[in-house]
Amino acid sequence: MAREYSLNPTSVPQTLRIDYVRELNDQQYRAVTAQPGPALVLAGAGAGKTRTLTYRVAWLIEQGIPADRILLLTFTNKSARKMMQRVAELLNGEGALLWGGTFHSVGVRILRRHADRLGYRRDFSIADREDVKDLIAACIADSDIDIKAGRFPKPEALADLYSMMINTGKNLEEASGGEIGPFANVLDGIGAVRLRFIERKKTSGIMDFDDLLSLWVRLLRDCPDVADLYQRRFQHVLVDEYQDTNRLQGELLDLLTVRHRNLMAVGDDAQSIYSWRGADFTNIINFPVRHPDAQVFKIETNYRSTPEILAFANAAIAANIRQFPKILQPARSSGMKPAVIVTTDAREQASFVAQRALELRDEGVPLNEQCVLYRSHFHAMELQMELTRRNIPYSITSGIRFFEQAHIKDIAAYLKLVSNPADELALKRLARMLPGVGGKGAEKIWAAFSARLPVASQALEAVVSFNDASDKDALSDNDGILPEAGPIIFVAPLLVAAHPSVPKKAAAAWAQFTATVSQCEAPALRSVPGRMIRLVVEADYENYLKNTHENAKNRLEDIVQLAAFADQFTDVGTFLAQLALQTNLEAENTQARDDDDERLKLSTVHQAKGLEFKVVFAIMLCDGLFPSGRSSETTDGEEEERRLFYVAVTRAKDELYLCRPLLRFIPSGGDALQQPSRFLAEIPLALTEEWNVKPQPSSSFNSARERSQQPSEAPSDFDEDMPF
Repeated sequence: MAREYSLNPTSVPQTLRIDYVRELNDQQYRAVTAQPGPALVLAGAGAGKTRTLTYRVAWLIEQGIPADRILLLTFTNKSARKMMQRVAELLNGEGALLWGGTFHSVGVRILRRHADRLGYRRDFSIADREDVKDLIAACIADSDIDIKAGRFPKPEALADLYSMMINTGKNLEEASGGEIGPFANVLDGIGAVRLRFIERKKTSGIMDFDDLLSLWVRLLRDCPDVADLYQRRFQHVLVDEYQDTNRLQGELLDLLTVRHRNLMAVGDDAQSIYSWRGADFTNIINFPVRHPDAQVFKIETNYRSTPEILAFANAAIAANIRQFPKILQPARSSGMKPAVIVTTDAREQASFVAQRALELRDEGVPLNEQCVLYRSHFHAMELQMELTRRNIPYSITSGIRFFEQAHIKDIAAYLKLVSNPADELALKRLARMLPGVGGKGAEKIWAAFSARLPVASQALEAVVSFNDASDKDALSDNDGILPEAGPIIFVAPLLVAAHPSVPKKAAAAWAQFTATVSQCEAPALRSVPGRMIRLVVEADYENYLKNTHENAKNRLEDIVQLAAFADQFTDVGTFLAQLALQTNLEAENTQARDDDDERLKLSTVHQAKGLEFKVVFAIMLCDGLFPSGRSSETTDGEEEERRLFYVAVTRAKDELYLCRPLLRFIPSGGDALQQPSRFLAEIPLALTEEWNVKPQPSSSFNSARERSQQPSEAPSDFDEDMPF
């Protein structure tokens, strides 16, 4: 057994350049100046996590640890640059040799030096998402798999599945859901494609993002000399957002720190909310188990929120069993209690948020300092329409707007084509969803289809184009009701006639598509767009989702809510016009306000983690929505949902509004009474105040069906000369 011999610090002892006692609070100071060894730093929301990490790195360098012997791992390059720049500022440029970056960027740095040990060239290429999709498509083509038999998943779905396998350590059957999963009947083919995909990456000298981690782990496992090099080099390893690490990243950290055992993991178990993308909660919760001698530090002084919001947050997370208990302590003076807003339905909730946001703006809180948070995209559907009607500018942190998502536009394309056979964009979009049909193929299908449209221009003009109907003047001419469509042109016979232009591999899917359109054209469905949407989903679109997208369940849930929303309209035309108006008005607003940043922020809670706002509105706090029905079926699922709720409320600095509608429109059932979120029920009444929203008799809070038949426009809440 080798004898251990420790070297003294190489730098000459000197007076510390930083007054750590003055710069840090007591809890931060204890973590920053911790003795060597494994350490878990539990930094509560708004408690100065980044500051603690930065000063820890500076402290190590001032104690004589060479900067190039320190590894700082983060989840974004921006975070790494920010911390490394701050260290350099604190130490007058010292620390430039510090190793810092994301797991993936450091993985690239190491693999560039040693890829040949794994059979790769050192100048390997790095494949992005599109590259991976194209390579998987090529592997499917080379595998002689009949993609029509059993609806073989598309490359995008396989890329998500393969990534989940690598990052969670699950085998194919586990990751795909096994016998009850959407790919149960084609697992052998999926496995064969995966083996071919792995081999083609290697022979092509390509690594994807998952390889940058998995091959790094393999390098440390299979090459003891390389492992020894980096285990000796990195005397101290610090990792940010440790609660978000997955199984692979946890293993990497253990392999790197096995020699010196100086791993400082900084994070907050109460903010572990990404299990759906592979994050492993057990990494942080079991840290003291894997490292029995670990020091555990809690940083609980919150500099972000008022005492009233923190009292609410502490109560919100208290019911979780698997956690490191923490009590956030305020550093700020008192403010208003969190307000529970009880509204009649989602439309009234939307009106409240819009009105209150404007009031707060008048009180000096800019719109971009206000944020609306929700559990899922469809929760903000009514709100987006209300903000558009009021001409209130907004942006969506979580990305694409609900009505502009691909699956929503797919469904709308079916309805558009049935309503307007001359809609070229709708038919081409639907054609491209068929197996083996791309842009050129869709052009050929459209040419064959359009050639069979009625020649008489009067007949064509009688068919309403819902693209044109999105124009505000077209809607206002008839008080919000579209012109009569005139003679009906049935689409299904034209699709049958266009069949010869369809590729052979898409023939069966085209027949199914034609049958679906034929069913949608039944006179009884033209007045009930919600039923038409459900028919499309049941006929074939649900299978298309499962074979195209890894998150098919979430997308399907969006469509279910879209159908419920559509049930409020008395005809397909009015419904489509509302969707078109929503997109069209926002496009106009965006063009007019390119230089204006003052917009109300809308975001899923997942996307808002790490952000903060003066005012937060959390909406749709009903059981089954937040927490979601599916997530709350297990204890682990419910606890993660509670952590998600905790993240939502801790984004607020000054004011917190928690909104819950009493009624929700249920398909074929009308308005159904909603139970308040169980998370609200867990909060002591003394910590909140309840607001009951009471609409004026002449207000716009009419029934859902009445609202759907009213003019789409509403007077703007902004004067024309305002900078929006």
